Amino acid sequence: MGSEANFAAPSIPKFDGNYDHWSMVMENLLRSKEYWVAVESGYTETNSRDGMTTTQIKNL
Repeated sequence: MGSEANFAAPSIPKFDGNYDHWSMVMENLLRSKEYWVAVESGYTETNSRDGMTTTQIKNL
């Protein structure tokens, strides 16, 4: 065999009809990955690309 690493992809909880349970599991998942701040603070989409570099436009 070699030194193969066994990495399991994280499973994303699928909505099963019980919103309270699913939302709690999703919040815990997002907090564990440190993505919850995006939910709390939100995202503001820019209306203009004036003054943006080509890299910033590409990332957008």
